[in-house]
Amino acid sequence: MTTTDLSPAPRPLALADGRPAAAAWSLQLAVTHLNHAAWGAVPLVAQTQQNRLRRQMEASPGQWFPALPGRVTAARRSVADFLQISAEDLALVSDAGAGASVVYANVPPRPGGDVVVTDHAYGAVTLGAERLARRWGGKLRRAHVPLDADADTAYACVVAELGEATGLLVVDHITSATARSMPVGRIAREARGLGIPILVDGAHAPGLIEDPLAGLDCDFWVGDLHTFGCAPRGTAALVARTDLREELFPLIDSRGTPAPFPDRFDSQGTGDATGYLAAPAALGFVEETWGWKAARTYMRELADYGEEIIGMALSELTGDDCRVDVGMPVNAMRLVRIPSPLAGSLAEAEVLRERVAQELGVAAAFTSFDGVGYLRLSTHVYNTPADVETFAERCVPALWAWAREQSQE
Repeated sequence: MTTTDLSPAPRPLALADGRPAAAAWSLQLAVTHLNHAAWGAVPLVAQTQQNRLRRQMEASPGQWFPALPGRVTAARRSVADFLQISAEDLALVSDAGAGASVVYANVPPRPGGDVVVTDHAYGAVTLGAERLARRWGGKLRRAHVPLDADADTAYACVVAELGEATGLLVVDHITSATARSMPVGRIAREARGLGIPILVDGAHAPGLIEDPLAGLDCDFWVGDLHTFGCAPRGTAALVARTDLREELFPLIDSRGTPAPFPDRFDSQGTGDATGYLAAPAALGFVEETWGWKAARTYMRELADYGEEIIGMALSELTGDDCRVDVGMPVNAMRLVRIPSPLAGSLAEAEVLRERVAQELGVAAAFTSFDGVGYLRLSTHVYNTPADVETFAERCVPALWAWAREQSQE
């Protein structure tokens, strides 16, 4: 690939007053931010709203907490509108992992039952699934889905692990480590036919998928609002639309426990719920400034450009094709293969992430799958082509040098 083969760089988004989109965030300018999918980034308008709410809480706790459940209910309704679902199907939780933990703690027990996950599943969610299988006296079964598997192949790989002993299936909507989608609608229909409860981990779906639960007949779905939705951290959705939702209770009992689902989740003692209350400000900011459809289009175009320019830079140095064939790619997340032996394991990928941040001033995610290391690029509206060009110019030569040094050790 030559520079003439590259897709054109998308025009950076701007605010209504002409300032760059990044001016609406408080991100450190000295750092190149290319890892939005990990922790998100909260726009100033939502930070301001949350700080205002915190001042109200601290000014009069005696008034704040008795009125809090009603305010959480109102925020929940706004989030439900964003996800295009009924508010009666939605509970707010601190993150997708917390929602999965609620499911693991409350799903009807299946003595001797197995729990099925994929080898792309998020680590913390898999740990919870493993503990659940151990409590049941069953096994954790991992369905291997090749990185380049198309929808038909991914479906076949997952359902091949289902059987009479399966007590719960856990599958990603969008995989965190490998930046690919799964055919969750089709898999869920198969599980439903077999009478197997299914939990869909949609951590990255809110904001990336316009109507993430459309046509998805699953028992439980969890999604983070703090990643691509840009809500304050500690804000996520737990959706339950079958009779099993009546089994779901918060992990900590409070005065709201006797209430029906999802109202029982609106009252959580003296926890700081200001993130829930400020979430609509973040979701509304993107919609009012650019529109979510335009935002998703920009994120996809920038991810395409970044994948190409970084992949080309790595390929030119290594002599290998560093492009990655991901079977069901995601619009704002991409994988680029990095030189071996870098990130041969997830632990090594984490060490590499820290080194790139400390030595090169770039916040980026690295991952490992089947012993191969990858850059996991993720973009948002505040990113620009210059950000991915910086990675290509500054980080790619360093990665190549570090790989050669490591090979000689």
